[in-house]
Amino acid sequence: MDLIKPDTHIDFVGKMKKAFFVSVTLIIVGISSLIYHRGPNWGVEFVGGTEVHVKFERNVKPDEIRAVLASAGYPAESVQQLGLPQDNEYLIRFSPKVVAFEQIQGFQVKVEEIFKSIVPESKGVDILRIDYIGPKVGRELIEKAIVSVLIGCVGILLYLMIRFEFDFALGAVIALIHDILITLGAISITNKEFTLTIIAALLTVVGYSVNDTIIIFDRIRENLKKTEKKDFRELVNESVNQTLSRTVLTVITVFFVLLALFFLGGSVIHDFAFTLIVGVIAGTYSSIFVATAFVIYLKGKKRVAARGV
Repeated sequence: MDLIKPDTHIDFVGKMKKAFFVSVTLIIVGISSLIYHRGPNWGVEFVGGTEVHVKFERNVKPDEIRAVLASAGYPAESVQQLGLPQDNEYLIRFSPKVVAFEQIQGFQVKVEEIFKSIVPESKGVDILRIDYIGPKVGRELIEKAIVSVLIGCVGILLYLMIRFEFDFALGAVIALIHDILITLGAISITNKEFTLTIIAALLTVVGYSVNDTIIIFDRIRENLKKTEKKDFRELVNESVNQTLSRTVLTVITVFFVLLALFFLGGSVIHDFAFTLIVGVIAGTYSSIFVATAFVIYLKGKKRVAARGV
């Protein structure tokens, strides 16, 4: 099935300079947001503490929740609304100083009474879950999360170096770093909680992005075998156009599934779906404009060096 004819002649290579400035702008905005927020909005898995996921039957304001909790002696570190406003779901975080592990069982009973005072109606509140993580475990999870992403990128680099040339492998890894930075920026700008679920979504984005990049690289390699006399920039442009129908069909089908998860999957999967939506868009864009652009740049440097010799 060809949604787009394989003989299209869209000048992707000619637009790569503009795409470069778009990417740099988005990355700078994302990094600026991370600096402004003093890093990601770490979830309880990483910073430690107690996290309560609660659902009210009627609309309740975050300030109302904070005030009632503070008056009861349990000041909340943060009160975050989940999902859509009409869902009336909140994620409330307490620091380990407020609720120690030894107090967690008594706290669960106490917090139910506190929330019922906010919504006195029968069955006006439902505590969906309560999680507790110690600060030491949180620090270990941060280290492991960073290491897992780095190992993933190094593994992909080694795999691509075996399957392709170093130029292609480096271009693909730079595209992966580009996708991760843009996705992290989007998470920071929207102030979403950075949890283990987000780490899983980022690793999924890495897999999707590199798969899309490999399809284009395979076509470039096939076309290189057919003719080595053609200008490399022209050959890359031709290869991207030939795989464009496949790229568009893939991103559309994946995007529809992610939109369904985002709007219909509930608050638990909401942030996961959001991360994947941003990552899939960034991954598709980087496969066409970032990975191939760096391959062209590295090949060009080699040609210049060869002429100099």
